Amino acid sequence: MYKQVPTSLNFVDREKAVEKFWEDNNIFKKSMEHRKEGETYTFYDGPPTANGKPHIGHVETRTIKDMIPRYRTMKGYMVPRKAGWDTHGLPVELEVHGYPSRPFSSPDSPASSCSG
Repeated sequence: MYKQVPTSLNFVDREKAVEKFWEDNNIFKKSMEHRKEGETYTFYDGPPTANGKPHIGHVETRTIKDMIPRYRTMKGYMVPRKAGWDTHGLPVELEVHGYPSRPFSSPDSPASSCSG
């Protein structure tokens, strides 16, 4: 059923072949359609932000955020992918749009009791 893996395997070429197979056969779309009636698992994946130089922590986080939805999908859950739905990038976004750094700092704001 499976082909023997040669010791001289070119992993880049192998990955490209797998990606092409998935694209040619609409595998991701089929996996989502197959699970559309299943229980939904929501995973909020936030956008990357410009908060320092890239480092190994970014790679680790991205890997984990990729593994969890894939695992839940394999377990039969419907896992819609919606990147950019958290607020860890909110301070950067507010600054880009010209809002004050503490937009909720009025004395009447519920956030005024928070330290920061």
